[in-house]
Amino acid sequence: MTKKDDVIKEFTKIKGVTKPKAELLYNKGFNSLDKLKKVKVKDLEKIDGIAKTIAKNIEDHLKEKPEIKVVKTKVSKKEKVEKPEAKKEEKIKIEKKVKPIEKSEKKEEKTKKPEEEEEEKEPKEEYKVKRKPKLTKELIERLRLRKQIKNRTPEFLREEWFRYKKIPRNWRRPDGMTSKMRINLNYRPSKVRIGFRGPKETRGLHPSGFKEVIVHNVNDLESIDPKIQAARIGSTVGTKKRMDIGKKAEELEIRILNM
Repeated sequence: MTKKDDVIKEFTKIKGVTKPKAELLYNKGFNSLDKLKKVKVKDLEKIDGIAKTIAKNIEDHLKEKPEIKVVKTKVSKKEKVEKPEAKKEEKIKIEKKVKPIEKSEKKEEKTKKPEEEEEEKEPKEEYKVKRKPKLTKELIERLRLRKQIKNRTPEFLREEWFRYKKIPRNWRRPDGMTSKMRINLNYRPSKVRIGFRGPKETRGLHPSGFKEVIVHNVNDLESIDPKIQAARIGSTVGTKKRMDIGKKAEELEIRILNM
């Protein structure tokens, strides 16, 4: 067995960590249990595929529990009756033995050389610039215009949503003979109209300018044009298959929008 297999085997002993998730942690740079101990729960939650419960399980599993050696002494029945405070004295002795050990550990930590501290620090991952589509000047201008229109578009709310709790906020076309919103009185909120719509060329495009293509397996990536299109992995795809799609996408230089 290789070093990778040994580390993955150790990770799978943790509650909730399956083999694909153990491989995911290994690929993210956690190639030993010592590195995994230093990571906080918040950082583990950021990894795609690691849920909050699994991150807590990892932290609980890797917590170091201090071992305290208890000295057992044989006590006769007479001593038990005469000296009820014997147990308290034993506890005080144990605490005195534990305290100098803790102080020595702290001294060792302080005496570490700066060179050793630098070695312990993990190498930071370099930020990779996301791939961008090859767009014409006209389309770039249209995308800018679409963003401008969207910023000034109001929130369209249902007529008299504020009056009753049973009326939801989602938009419905106003109707009724006496409806003030239907006849466009100035003090009523805006209605959905064609003037609020963005340019036709940019409809359905991602904010970056890519055309989105839903992907469910590795073979679906072959039909994507990386210059114009970007992949979006389906919500039903599992962790193992997501990792395979990610590797293949890097080879083909395809951007994944939800990785």
